[in-house]
Amino acid sequence: MPKNFRVLVLISGNGSNLQAIIDGCDDTLQADVVGVISNKPDAYGLIRAHHSEIDTSCVIVHKDETRQEYDSRLDAAISKYQPDLIVMAGFMRILSDELVSKYQGKMINIHPSLLPKYTGLNTHQRAIDAKDTEHGASVHFVTPELDSGPVILQAKVPVYEDDSAELLAERVHEQEHAIYPMVVNWFAAGRLKMVDGQAYLDDKLIGPNGYAAD
Repeated sequence: MPKNFRVLVLISGNGSNLQAIIDGCDDTLQADVVGVISNKPDAYGLIRAHHSEIDTSCVIVHKDETRQEYDSRLDAAISKYQPDLIVMAGFMRILSDELVSKYQGKMINIHPSLLPKYTGLNTHQRAIDAKDTEHGASVHFVTPELDSGPVILQAKVPVYEDDSAELLAERVHEQEHAIYPMVVNWFAAGRLKMVDGQAYLDDKLIGPNGYAAD
């Protein structure tokens, strides 16, 4: 199968999940990362993209700009790449309902918790404070409600008594790098879709905690 499935990745920082997806596209995916968009001009992920000869765009937030105004400019940048799939990989902006709705079913995100637990920020410390015994990451479709789209796949890690948020984050990141390219591959192969607000893999409904959850 030719590599003609177009993946666009949105980032704000280091881009380690971007790198995992780039590496996956090189090895196993029937897809190409055709562009990377950042809202931060100093994001290291942009350097990762340049090293892989991937086109980049930077859509910086202007002072006193509304979310809708920013998203209009972001949408123009997205449209330039004509993506088949938009991958949110640490893009630290809450998108407007209008933009999310436009690409719903074609936009996925990875969140550092076992959703529906701990939407939003500081998930690792919140898991430690709650004395959870397990934590992890979730790949989900993006919907207008923050971190609430249907879960596609989760990966779990143990939480140890002496864990810091930093140590726990490292353990979670390792799992993120394994599962995110896998989900991109499913979508590129036509196996994964969102229908009526629910996720399906190979035409089978995925449960609320993701594929193969126990």
